[in-house]
Amino acid sequence: MAVAEAQLYAKVSNKHRGRSTSALLEPLLAKGFPAHIAQKALVATGQKTIEDAAKWLHSHCNDPSLDDPIPQEYALYLCPTGRLLSRLQDFWKESKRQCGKNRAHEVFPHVTLCDFFTCEDQKVELLYGILKRVGDSFSQSFPPSISLTLHASPSYLGFFIDDSQANVLKEFAVAFSSEASALADCHVKPSLKQFHLTLAHRFYPHHQKTLEQLAKCINPGEPCQWVAALYSRDMRFVHYQRLRALFQYKPQNIDELMINAGDLIYVDPTQQCEASEGWVIGTSHRTGCRGFLPENYTEKAHESDTWVKHREYVFETASRSFTKTEKEPNVKLNGEAHNPSMSRSVTSVLSLQNAALRRGVLVMRHGERVDQVFGKSWLQQCLTADGKYYRTDLNFPSSLPRRKDSMKQFECDPPLSCCGIFQARLIGEALLGQEVTVSYVYSSPALRCVQTAQHVLQGLKLNQKVKIRVEPGLFEWTKWEASRAIPNFMTVTELVEASYDIDTSYRGNFPLSSLVPSESYDDYVSRSSAVINQIITACPSKGKGVILIVGHGSSLASLTRALTGLPSRDSGDFAQVVRKIPSLGMCFCEELKEENKWQMINPPVKTLTHGANAAFNWRNTIMED
Repeated sequence: MAVAEAQLYAKVSNKHRGRSTSALLEPLLAKGFPAHIAQKALVATGQKTIEDAAKWLHSHCNDPSLDDPIPQEYALYLCPTGRLLSRLQDFWKESKRQCGKNRAHEVFPHVTLCDFFTCEDQKVELLYGILKRVGDSFSQSFPPSISLTLHASPSYLGFFIDDSQANVLKEFAVAFSSEASALADCHVKPSLKQFHLTLAHRFYPHHQKTLEQLAKCINPGEPCQWVAALYSRDMRFVHYQRLRALFQYKPQNIDELMINAGDLIYVDPTQQCEASEGWVIGTSHRTGCRGFLPENYTEKAHESDTWVKHREYVFETASRSFTKTEKEPNVKLNGEAHNPSMSRSVTSVLSLQNAALRRGVLVMRHGERVDQVFGKSWLQQCLTADGKYYRTDLNFPSSLPRRKDSMKQFECDPPLSCCGIFQARLIGEALLGQEVTVSYVYSSPALRCVQTAQHVLQGLKLNQKVKIRVEPGLFEWTKWEASRAIPNFMTVTELVEASYDIDTSYRGNFPLSSLVPSESYDDYVSRSSAVINQIITACPSKGKGVILIVGHGSSLASLTRALTGLPSRDSGDFAQVVRKIPSLGMCFCEELKEENKWQMINPPVKTLTHGANAAFNWRNTIMED
């Protein structure tokens, strides 16, 4: 047992466990569930219905922590609703699109009244009664409207609440915490610092101006009904990352985790050294079970996605005096609520920024390489005794391009698999569907990168129209080369003879001879920074157009951070990031010329995800006894 978990057990093991007579609890006891487990199920589902609790118990039947006496943690928030909430949600979405995720995106818009505290399962109902009583006692003194003033700093952006109104809120928080501490035996601390509603937190300083522009589109005087809401979270996973399953995964081995689409997974970053590349160890929020799962079946989720809302108290205020017909319509675009008024405000900001947009840079990892599927000895599987190539699996390339030196050189400079070719062409077709205009294409000299660029261009229907510039400076960090030597790449002449659309007039910024085996990390970062700046300088900035760069997993991290002015990661973090980048992983940067900078935004097309497909031998599988 981990030290932290042992401390949690010690914290709660000596507390008295009284039996509740809740109307929801009795039916579960009648079904034969032990009182402490039934109580845990009710708390985990917000004590809403018997059906929710029974479903939770069924899902957690194999949960090894079902008997653990660890309670939930609770927090009391003041949350906006109505038009103001719609404006804030639009800001959340647009700020994430333009500036990437920051700490504020982890939780919904709120003002903290009482920070997280623990409460025994059987006493949670007391908190509901306390919230109702304290709310009623403050219903007349609660401010008819709350004045919000925008405050900005290099790492924080948010609304501060007027002192006179904040004092009423603090009195409400103190009253709740006092009653909860006395009646429910909870140690509750009311928030006594400056009351605020955070818009952005822990963002990069160069995003401050953009975030402020977006925040100024929010009218803090919008009609709003405020609610005091009680939320809970599982205290065991406070410091874990959260993932959401995109697809169902059925375990192939006993140590793997069954997941359904939409499941939330807790992942401890400190335990991932035990997982193989492309896998993570996680605990299912839905079932409580733990195991390995494929990382590319998931996406990052928000911290509050795993929280449970228990009860809320609605403050009736004057600002709520608009009728339903006065509300602006929320229409759905792509399945998400969309408010026309906020969109017009945001669009006015975007129009100013789009006027400054000139170019985009799409950095892409190559497609699936053949040795990624069949191992380093793949070539030995495909050569006859007299050295001729033949296909032993349909995922091997149908043929290999001719090269003057030995075919053995393909071992250090492998081609794409057939699936890799299909991936690249599919990405090209998707870019075409999004009407992406690619004006220039640069590729690492590695054959897999040149092939990826070629097939992306074919999908874009730009082959023969846009030529590939082979740039040796785009090759990956040479320290990662297993042979400890720079591969013998195919020459430009050989690539042209193999029908690749190569720009023969292009002369690389870094000659092949400049690549040094086992270069230091600092040297690689310097090389990446120099090559991306030279590429940008070489491509005219007149008009809009995308510069496509096909490189390696390391390219996505090293090139984009240099381009956007972010500091390089340390080598350990860099390696951890790169191992998570799949085939055809993409990053997209756009130029804000008026501000003389580049920013990273969402790529123009979605990512490509697929599962493994193992080799099949019917004789050994079907016929064996």
